[in-house]
Order: sequence, then C-alpha cells, then structure tokens
Amino acid sequence: MKSVLIVDDSRVSRKMIRNLISHSGFEVVGEAIDGREGLELYVKLSPDVVVMDITIPEMNGLDSLMKIKEHDPDARVILIAEEGQDQEKEEARKAGAVALVTKPYTDEDILYAIRMC
Repeated sequence: MKSVLIVDDSRVSRKMIRNLISHSGFEVVGEAIDGREGLELYVKLSPDVVVMDITIPEMNGLDSLMKIKEHDPDARVILIAEEGQDQEKEEARKAGAVALVTKPYTDEDILYAIRMC
C-alpha cells in the first residue's frame, strides 16, 4: 500500500483528495497546508508519494518540490496546477515532478498519477 502526503491550503481539496485516496487502497500518512509544512512532513514521514498543489502559501509547490528533491532525489511528487500555469508546469517537470495534474481534474487523473509512481 502506497503512503501519500497531501499538501494543499484548501481544506475542501485536502478532504476530497484524502477521501479519494483512502477509498482507493492508499494510505494518507499526513496533510500539510503550505509548502514549508509539506517539506517538514516529507522529511519526518518519508511517504511514497506527495500530492501537492503548486499554488500554496509560505513556500509554493515548486519551491517545496525542489527542497524535497534536495533531501531525497528519488522523491515522487505529483503537482496539481491550474489551467494556464504552463511556465510553472515546465519548471516542475525540470525540477523532477513525476506527474502534473491540471485543474479541473477527475478522480481518475489523481489515481492514475499515484499508480504510475
């Protein structure tokens, strides 16, 4: 069973993703509301996968991704971006995101990305 860390400043989004993941055979090991907390929880929990919004406070998803990859070059981070954030998506690919999911997304978009990690 893959362990997943969710990083999103939206309580509603975290709840939706948590319910989807936990009902699909994955274990949610933690939730963070910003990039700094996401990095701290990654170091503490060592999840198999991180599902992170790219637009979050404190440290955005891209910066958090880069810090996570510095700590663990093999980290598997899925970033969620808004339609039109093409520059951020390209930077995320270069920084090592294993998948990019574009809002609005379907449940299957998230599950497929996790399964491919």
